[in-house]
Amino acid sequence: MLAFILRRLGVMALTALALTFVVFFMTNLPPSLDKLAKSEASFRMSDEDVASWLDANGFSRPLIVRYGEWLGVAPGWTHQAEDGTLTGRCYAAVPRGEEPPRFCGVVQGFWGQSTVFKQPVSEVLARSLGLTGWLMFWVMAVMVPTSLVLGVLSGMREGSRLDRTLSTFSITSTATPEYVSGVILIVLLGSATAGLSPLLAEWGWIEGRTLFQGTATSAMDDITFWNFGLPVLTIALYGIGYIARMTRASMTEVMTQQYIRTARLKGVSFPMIILRHALRNALIAPFTVIMLQFPWLLNGVVIVETLFNYKGFGWTLVQAAGNNDIQLLLGCSVIAVLVVLVTQLISDIGYVFLNPRIRLG
Repeated sequence: MLAFILRRLGVMALTALALTFVVFFMTNLPPSLDKLAKSEASFRMSDEDVASWLDANGFSRPLIVRYGEWLGVAPGWTHQAEDGTLTGRCYAAVPRGEEPPRFCGVVQGFWGQSTVFKQPVSEVLARSLGLTGWLMFWVMAVMVPTSLVLGVLSGMREGSRLDRTLSTFSITSTATPEYVSGVILIVLLGSATAGLSPLLAEWGWIEGRTLFQGTATSAMDDITFWNFGLPVLTIALYGIGYIARMTRASMTEVMTQQYIRTARLKGVSFPMIILRHALRNALIAPFTVIMLQFPWLLNGVVIVETLFNYKGFGWTLVQAAGNNDIQLLLGCSVIAVLVVLVTQLISDIGYVFLNPRIRLG
């Protein structure tokens, strides 16, 4: 097991290097750098002024050198102005007046300076990931138990009326993207002029004008059921259908195995067959799907956080992409790559505990 984990960690490191280099190359293309120079200095800059600004800010050197500086394995760039003032990448990593280090990159914990938020990228990402972490936690708390229960109930008796009903619900929720279900939920439950809220307010069943809040901005300070319910439900609905369908397919296959028939012939009760014999084997395939929800959630929250004005990781990514914030885009890419690789490692390790035959193989 230890050798397997070490091999996977080595592959993860190489994969992370390759993917981050691709993102670094894409975000440092000449058009992006020209746009960055004009947005930071002046949109009326001439080509000569743009070249001078890029040289003064460390963007004129070879790409591989700048990637090494950003990574922290090459010394950070420095520039001396005409008046003798020294500037450079590592000067932004320490308070003014202190001697800057020679290396200052991701390895050393310095992710660069955000041109949009005027703060270190690490601070921006820490704040946004904290908000998205709460969103992901409540989505998983709702999505995983609900989808597993629906999938197991549907797969226990294939072809029954309950199976057809739950399968229809799963397919419908999976086929509805977040930007559609989010708008529908806002209209039905979070609008003061349409949906159920005007009726409930007229009947005196709710105190405010809406049952749920159509925005999650207030949830950044204080999470409540009423300001956080719609974004959580919007994301969870899509994942519930997908995981439930996978669980149903796995449960249906397990229920046809010979050892299940043998347990029935021995007179074991049906609930005991499900809990003791079928459930563990049926969870192997859904376990992978559940682990893949974490990187999917980082992408899925982009739409939901923008729709509900919740300033988490997805909202930050949209702001960075829309404003050509290269350093923040690179930081977001590192987070996304790490989440994907770590969840895949946990998924592989979880296979061993769910199915001991994989360990023997």
